[in-house]
Amino acid sequence: MVEVVVVGGGIGGLAAAFAQARAGRTVRVLERSAEFGEVGAGLQLGPNATRLLHRWGLLDQVIERGVLPRRLVFRDALTGEELTHLDLGEGFRRRYGGPYVVAHRGDLHAVLLRACADAGVELLNGRHVERVDAGRARAYCADGEVHEGDVVVAADGLQSVLRAQLVADQPHDSGFVAHRGTRPLPEDFDLSDVVAYLGPGCHFVQYALRGGELLNQVAVFRGPGDLEPAFDGCCDAIGKGLPYLWRDRHWPMLDRPPTGAWVRGRLALLGDAAHPMLQYLAQGACQAIEDAHELAEQSAAGDWDRALAAYQEIRVPRTARVQTTARLWGDIWHVDGVARVLRNELFRIRDPAGHDYVDWLYGGPPQTAGSAATAGEA
Repeated sequence: MVEVVVVGGGIGGLAAAFAQARAGRTVRVLERSAEFGEVGAGLQLGPNATRLLHRWGLLDQVIERGVLPRRLVFRDALTGEELTHLDLGEGFRRRYGGPYVVAHRGDLHAVLLRACADAGVELLNGRHVERVDAGRARAYCADGEVHEGDVVVAADGLQSVLRAQLVADQPHDSGFVAHRGTRPLPEDFDLSDVVAYLGPGCHFVQYALRGGELLNQVAVFRGPGDLEPAFDGCCDAIGKGLPYLWRDRHWPMLDRPPTGAWVRGRLALLGDAAHPMLQYLAQGACQAIEDAHELAEQSAAGDWDRALAAYQEIRVPRTARVQTTARLWGDIWHVDGVARVLRNELFRIRDPAGHDYVDWLYGGPPQTAGSAATAGEA
């Protein structure tokens, strides 16, 4: 019998599986799809996640496939004016114990998938888990298969089936929709910056991927509606980028309210199944990686009941703050009129060398032994 059964083979599920396997446990991953893979384009990894990837021995592989940006830049979507920026260079890395990395979702997933395979994780496709007996840690599949372990980790995403065994809620639609797309990097694009254009009821994000081979773009606007009209009146940089976005698919921006119910018996939620969040802080994958690390740390002594209780107690306040702050940040991004004027002025007068607004996020738990530095060092 395996010790840990992970339901869901996305980034969170594979991170949880690898963290448990590197601690010496036998792990089985049950993925619903016929193949392991990630749908989407780019993602951003703050140092709260990259210092853990470093500890796991995976960071170099992610950096090799990604980009180390120099700055995170906020611009006004209508004028293109730079409002403020965050320097992501050597001082930032020393302060937080890890770099800021942008990568393709599929590339991070591939690194984790290979790491799991190399660590001996059993990876099974086509397993649709419908329910879990939390008392006995048994996962029941639609085809009648039963998988039993010491614990079941539900990492089955924002639309989690297993969350319903702990929380009676539904995903919340923010009213915004995202269009994404990648294209070969234009010669005139500065791959050293991650750029977010903030506009009335819309925003637009651009950054380079795969060592500068690709330009990743995300256009978000209040729907329903068509893409181009939503960005009427925006600056030329956005206008040039819109034709390269995918039109055959889009993503509604969903989250759920924070919950304190992550654990029941030997069933534990992880990643988006536990704390789905809007993407304004770029923390979805980062928080899943933090979850995976904390669960492995707490279960090191082998007492699963104590470990699951501690995991929930530690992770719930942290992720709830990220969820609620992401909602607030989205409101700030999309204001118009006088509120836009005030926001822009506050951004302009911010000290670019300051870290007051990000210390809690990038320097927060978990701080790990062996990090290059800890928060507060400058």
